[in-house]
This record gives sequence, structure tokens and C-alpha cells, in this order.
Amino acid sequence: MSVRLSSSGRPLLVAVLGPTATGKSALAIRLATEFGGEIVNCDSTAVYRRFDIGTDKVPVEEQRGIPHHLIDVADPTEVYSAARYAREAAAIVRDISARGRLPILVGGTGFYYRALVSGLFDGPGRDDAVRARLHQRAEQRGVEYLHRVLGRVDPQSAARIMPRDEKRLVRALEVWLLTGQPLSTHFAQTRAPLPEYDVCAIGLRLPSEAIAERVARRVEAQWARGVVQEVRDNLAAGIPREANPFGGLVYRQILEMLDGVRDEGETRALVVRENRHYARRQLIWFRKEPGMIWLDGAGERDETVTAARALIETYGASRSCPPTASPSRQHRPISRTCS
Repeated sequence: MSVRLSSSGRPLLVAVLGPTATGKSALAIRLATEFGGEIVNCDSTAVYRRFDIGTDKVPVEEQRGIPHHLIDVADPTEVYSAARYAREAAAIVRDISARGRLPILVGGTGFYYRALVSGLFDGPGRDDAVRARLHQRAEQRGVEYLHRVLGRVDPQSAARIMPRDEKRLVRALEVWLLTGQPLSTHFAQTRAPLPEYDVCAIGLRLPSEAIAERVARRVEAQWARGVVQEVRDNLAAGIPREANPFGGLVYRQILEMLDGVRDEGETRALVVRENRHYARRQLIWFRKEPGMIWLDGAGERDETVTAARALIETYGASRSCPPTASPSRQHRPISRTCS
């Protein structure tokens, strides 16, 4: 199969994104099967080895022979950064295209997606003294004070960072203090790792009630598959509790359960609630991404596959914003933006 191009002659990258439990992997596998594609992971915890059940990695027997890239590429004790992800993902995407296949990015880590398609600026390293001073100011005067300061020196960053997101507020002010330039200026000067690609970004979303039901079923399945034993096995293997993947959803709560913070029933209920909160944060993030084309419907539904297929076919024929796919009463593309 020849490489799929847009009408501009640029190679095409398809991205299947959105909140947790919307069926992104199922849709990506169907599309890869139909279009001769290969999947590139865009989940920040699936890159780590030995953490399988809590990250919902697709079992090999369910991958339908579709190659999956950037899964199990780092040891649990490594620090796998967004910059490393962007560098490695860009190389893999180009290799897939060069072999006449269609690269399909799939996942819910918005920062990794942004790093790949928009780039990360080569900013200053962390300055612990500056950060300590900013955190102290937040403790004394409230996190919202940092947001007000950022609003004066970098209105664009203040508009996209939540008023109580202390971590990102501190980083934005740190960059301004160390470089004399606002973070938004650095972003504007950043070069994307894949400047030659057109990106067809498909976002999946479901009503909150549907997310809640699907998350509850997923957590039940994780327990049935032995996620608690997976945590015990990783601890027994000498993986420190401070390892990055242990800080992720499911794993963090199970560690607390093993420490006696709460019982199993309370832990499972907490994991469900935290996943629902995480899904809302993911939706907020991806809504801000330019070029997203939203589909209402779970990824495993035939209607969703049909709509996504139509978008890819249309996008491949024209560089302009693709027209809305034929809607059904249960499933229709909505909220379309083009970059």
C-alpha cells in the first residue's frame, strides 16, 4: 500500500485521542486493519515495562497482528520525558510512512500529543531555588496569587493554565524569571517535530454517565486480571515505590491500600472516581487542541468506525477541514475546528 497523502502531497498522520475508557484502542486497531496502518502509543504509562494491567495495554492476542510501537520501551526506574517521547515517536512515524504504512497515534496523554505535533521549547532547566520561592509564595498568599502574577507578565499562558494548577504556574513563572521572556513567546518560537505532516486528529467523547459505567467495568476487569498482584510482584522485583509508573492512576491507590490506608472496596471506588475526574481533565485538555474533529460514540461501535473512516478518506483527498461525515441519530461528528 502506498503512503497516504493529503492533496498537498504531505504525508498523513492519524491520531485517535480523547478521555479514558472511550474505546480509542479498539477504533485505532480497526482503522489500522482497514488502512494498512501501524499504531504508535501516546500514553505516558504504557511506555514502561512490567506495568500492564493497570495501564490497560492491549494484549498481543487482541492486537490483530497490528504492530504497536512505543510500548514497553523504558524500565520503571527511568524518567521518560515528553521530549524523549516526541523525538522517538517522530522517528517511528516517519519510518512507518517510509514503509508505505499509515501511522496511527492513539492515547490520552495530551502533553505527549502536543509535544509531538507542536513541539516543546528548549527552555531553561529547573531552578530549585526559584521554584522553592514560588511555592513558598503560593503557600503564603494562595495559588491564585501566582495566577494573577502570571496574568500580568504572560496573559496567554495565564489563559490556558488553571488558576489552581500550581505546578504549571510555577514552571511558567520560572521560565519568565530565568529568561526574561514569557512562556508563550517560547512556545511561539518552537518548531514541531513533524512539520511536514498533516494530522487528522480524531477525538472520541461520551456522556459522563457512559464514561462512569465504562470506567467501573474496566476497574472490575483490572481486579479480575490481577492488578493487585501485579503491584505486589513489581514491589517484590525491587521496583521502588518512587518509580514513575507507581505514581499513575490505579497503581498509586493500590499502594495506599497495601499500606492500610483504605480497604479494597474503598480503593476500587476511589479508582473509579479518580478515573472519572481524569477523563474530565483529558477532555478539557483536548478541547484546546487545534484541528480536533470530535466524534460522539464509543470507539468499538461500527458507527464510529464508519465516521472515522470517512474523515480519513476525506482528509486524504483534501488539506482543508474535512466535511462532516454522514451523521446518524446516535453518532455524529461535532465541534470541528481546523488549524
